[in-house]
Amino acid sequence: NAELYLGAANVLCLVLSMSEQEEEDRRICSALEMVYRAERDAVIISYQDVGAALVPLLLRKVAGYEKGRKVITAEATIANISRILLHMTRISELRVPLVGHPGMLAALERVATLPLSMENRVLRMRLLANLANSEGNKVTIFNCSSLMEATMKVATLDKSENAREYASAVLMDLSSCPPNQVAMARMDKVLATLVKLAVVEDKMETREYAVSALQNLAFEKQNRMQLVSYGSGVVIEALKKCTSSDSNDKTRRRSAGALTNLACDETAEKMANHSGLFQTLAESSVADKNKDVQQRATLALTKLANSITVKMSCWDTLLDALITASPCNVADGIVSAMFRVKTRSEENRTSMANHPRLLDTLAQLCLRTKDIDNEKSAYKDCENATKSIAHLANDPLNHKLICNKSILAALVHGASLAGQTGVVTRDAAILAMERMAMEHANRPMMARFPGMLVTIAQATEREMNEELNGIPASSVTGQPRLAKPLLMSLLVAM
Repeated sequence: NAELYLGAANVLCLVLSMSEQEEEDRRICSALEMVYRAERDAVIISYQDVGAALVPLLLRKVAGYEKGRKVITAEATIANISRILLHMTRISELRVPLVGHPGMLAALERVATLPLSMENRVLRMRLLANLANSEGNKVTIFNCSSLMEATMKVATLDKSENAREYASAVLMDLSSCPPNQVAMARMDKVLATLVKLAVVEDKMETREYAVSALQNLAFEKQNRMQLVSYGSGVVIEALKKCTSSDSNDKTRRRSAGALTNLACDETAEKMANHSGLFQTLAESSVADKNKDVQQRATLALTKLANSITVKMSCWDTLLDALITASPCNVADGIVSAMFRVKTRSEENRTSMANHPRLLDTLAQLCLRTKDIDNEKSAYKDCENATKSIAHLANDPLNHKLICNKSILAALVHGASLAGQTGVVTRDAAILAMERMAMEHANRPMMARFPGMLVTIAQATEREMNEELNGIPASSVTGQPRLAKPLLMSLLVAM
């Protein structure tokens, strides 16, 4: 710090400007590198004082060595110059003015064309990564096509995993800039590079940066179909693989987030028809060890489900996935809510009632409050599942099918819930029973089912008390009082 404050950089800059010997350059640059290890404020003051002269001088020196093909003999000098510039790029305020120096971007792009040592390639890419991390530089760097080509070449071909990591970080930062996103998504080479980095790389940071870049690009609506369609679905396949099996929690979270970003009405059917995607999201929503990953996978699944209709070929696959994801208890009931949404549509009801395991799944969701006391999500699941059964019961073709022991047990449980939290569920359960009892053949079984008559009798008493007290019929749900006629019809059936 003291050396910078006392003007050491100024003196060394002057000496370097007069030097014509390679060994002398090396020693001066080594000294400059050491003094620029100072604290932030000292570096800023020094840059303001001597930066306008020093940075162009350093860039000319390094260009001279590299242009003259003296790279091998001047590796140490080149490394010291890179480190000096790297110390400056640690200061966020200096990154934009540094890029503005003539020759800076040209020096950075030579990393892909010169036989630099591994150390120098890593230093050069690290320098670029720092500069690309500044909002003011992202458009400038992206618009330099030769520098983009160099970055992608390093990302795919460089033997150093650290150089590839910094190249991946550069692409991530550039993709986070909205003005760059549409153009980046239309560059096949960018997408191919990111897919390779996300799937093949051993270093978890490199994979994370690549997946983050895909997530950034997927945020732009114009890019979604482009990303989903690219290479017959290789982007989706890469994100699916990362979501299901990457060892890094952040990478799995970001890949699930990217799939969430991609899901929309335009892309839903194409994504849903991608082999194994629904199953991967469903399994991750339940089995992933990280809560954030579970939540994002569930969100991606349900966002896709919103756009899927019974007429699509992927309908059954969607129902299978929702059934698999139904035990998820970290997403505030959005899976059970999707069952409720889908059963509202009349055209879905027969298909859903006949789908294997779906009725049993709804019954299990209704009974969750037995296993998990005082948990808000369990009561939400119970309410959604009971409403779903009531919707299915609105179709006369389903009356016999849904009158089974598991559904009856769920409805008895739902109709007997106490307190204000159970009002909607109780009314939905009574409504479902009333609809099922419209099928005369169901009544004997319902009447003899354990707890059924007692539960309906309690509901009848509750409705009578409300009537005596002048309380409007189900002021919460708007449902008429159905318990008494239901009870009478079941008693007659006995």
